Amino acid sequence: MNNILIIAQKEIQEGLRNRWVLATTLLLAALALTLSFLGSAPTGNVGADPLDIVIVSLSSLTIFLVPLIALLLSHDAIVGEMERGTMLLLLSYPLGRRQVIFGKFLGHLAILSFATLFGYGAAAAALALTGTPISGGSLVAFTAMIGSSVLLGAVFIAIGYLASSLAAERSTAGGIAIGIWLFFVLIYDMALLGGLVAAKGKALPAGLLDMLLLVNPTDAYRLLNLGSGGAGALSGMGGLAGFTALSAPILLAALCVWIIAPLALATLIFSRREL
Repeated sequence: MNNILIIAQKEIQEGLRNRWVLATTLLLAALALTLSFLGSAPTGNVGADPLDIVIVSLSSLTIFLVPLIALLLSHDAIVGEMERGTMLLLLSYPLGRRQVIFGKFLGHLAILSFATLFGYGAAAAALALTGTPISGGSLVAFTAMIGSSVLLGAVFIAIGYLASSLAAERSTAGGIAIGIWLFFVLIYDMALLGGLVAAKGKALPAGLLDMLLLVNPTDAYRLLNLGSGGAGALSGMGGLAGFTALSAPILLAALCVWIIAPLALATLIFSRREL
């Protein structure tokens, strides 16, 4: 465990040196603050809690931005070290390849968690400082949104590691990462929507919709944060949630599986890869 923490510390130090921590924190904070002040403007007309508006806005932002940041952090974690020759040096120490993977994952997750917590937390702090009334239920939902955003980031860090373990060059890993982002964030949902339109209102077989939503981690995240409560009513996802049997524990379990499976595959492939 000590070796894993050492590797994680190394990744955090590199993130600080390369300005990854600062850049991602400032980016998320700037966007969160902008959405907070602009998004809360119509609340007086619709009678919604201002923080619910922020949850809807930030959840939509997260689906596009957090996976991209996670993939940019992780896509060259393995192949980049191998190209630079530092992986061979790293493994000359008493470290196992599994420890390298887990340590890097922990370090990158710490960077993303810090950026998400302080970046999105700035939105709630800004609303509180302006004296905006915030209900307890909305505050709980906002906290859950931040936690699930970190979980979504962990999913795409793990997927980025899988791409990095498969690719022979950094450029190839970068191309794979962009393709993965486009597929899960844009293409999959467009194809799913096209399929539903082509069905012409016919009822889907029992459980098929649930399976299709769980296949995409961004859909699981979207349903988790926008499928119930005030955010569900504002986003329109509450209607979709009524047609599924997916509860919050199931959606959280699906995201955890999406972390474990790619990370395990990346570890297996890297353990058999020649340096």
